[in-house]
Amino acid sequence: MTASILHSLARPVDPGYGEDWARELARPADAAAATDAAAMVFRVGAEWLAVPLALASSVAPSAPVHRLPHRGGAHSGSALLGVVAAGGRLLPALSLARLLDIDTDAGAAAPAGRHAFARLLVLAEYGSQRGAQPAAPAFALPVDEVHGVVRYAGTALLPPAATVGRAPPPLVAGVLPGAVRGAAGDSAAGLLDAHLLTAALKGLLR
Repeated sequence: MTASILHSLARPVDPGYGEDWARELARPADAAAATDAAAMVFRVGAEWLAVPLALASSVAPSAPVHRLPHRGGAHSGSALLGVVAAGGRLLPALSLARLLDIDTDAGAAAPAGRHAFARLLVLAEYGSQRGAQPAAPAFALPVDEVHGVVRYAGTALLPPAATVGRAPPPLVAGVLPGAVRGAAGDSAAGLLDAHLLTAALKGLLR
């Protein structure tokens, strides 16, 4: 330890320094609401979304989507993009941006201060889990970023009307405040209803 460091540590502190820390340490901890639910949070365009964790099967690297003959495709405007290989399975690739009418051109870039990578969010079909066996992957959703798992208290969920800028999509069950924390501030995420989302995704395959 150098002499300059020893000198810095040995310098006198302000008279109230000890009292300030004593008051700080004596303060009772904030009573945090018990977390009783979890969700996988991700971004599509500029919109932060989330699905119940039980619905999220896995996250896979972005991969080429192969168009189905006479069905959908990247340039058709259909939410059914084609099929994609994810986790050793060939799954239907479905666009949440088109399903929820999200403008990806306006907000596809990562928010300031974030390093983001496109991913495939693989979802299971709601209600397909049997006993202790995990539900089989059913859909692959290309997303612009996966933030990760967020645990929250069900009582903290805000009504869908709290979404900013426009009326909430019918698939949004509620809003998770402060789901994504960043240097530019916290962002809320729209929590999608597992049952309604599964029904909508299955409907795209008919």
